[in-house]
Amino acid sequence: MRGKFITLEGGEGCGKSTQIKLLAQYLHSRKIDVVLTKEPGSTEEGKVLRQLLVTGDKDKFDAISECLLYYADRRCNLTKIVWPTLNDGKWVISDRYADSTEAYQYYGYDKRVDFDILQNLYKIVAGDFKPDLTIILDIDPIIGMRRSYAKAEEMEVKELRFESKKLEFHNNLRNGFLEIAKREPERCVVLDADTSIENLHKKIVAVIEERLGV
Repeated sequence: MRGKFITLEGGEGCGKSTQIKLLAQYLHSRKIDVVLTKEPGSTEEGKVLRQLLVTGDKDKFDAISECLLYYADRRCNLTKIVWPTLNDGKWVISDRYADSTEAYQYYGYDKRVDFDILQNLYKIVAGDFKPDLTIILDIDPIIGMRRSYAKAEEMEVKELRFESKKLEFHNNLRNGFLEIAKREPERCVVLDADTSIENLHKKIVAVIEERLGV
């Protein structure tokens, strides 16, 4: 039996990484084999692409170049990790997926990349494949940015390329994720991330139990 593909999405500092680890622990407790992945940066090729994408000058790429780099990373992630793992019957939880590309490249930049281009790129790279469930962690960008900068202080390599963008970008980004959720309610669930780690985890578990029957 094919495994389930769960993605966690949201703006900077919404707590995805922490919640993914807690969700994996919960699923392991239910005897479900889980593999964690992230975009960009899960494969060896992706690690190189991640350094290009999340560090350095915020304006170093034009729109299409940046988008193509994300999709190159996505193709590597799908072919080397996600699809083989799902075919083995294991579940995959991904820290970001295609919704992030749409939110950042289309909504965040105020439609900098044409929507049809994004859709066509997705079809080329992933075909009809989609996550079984997407959980969007929603948070006020000001709070999220504060969290993100605090986390960066502990990192050897400062991944702050997107944090350095103006607040307008992050407000657009937030609205983009909410628009995606509104468009695909059968796949997406929005949760308020401005709460304690423990409370948010309980909410995520409730969604998993309701949507996936775990």
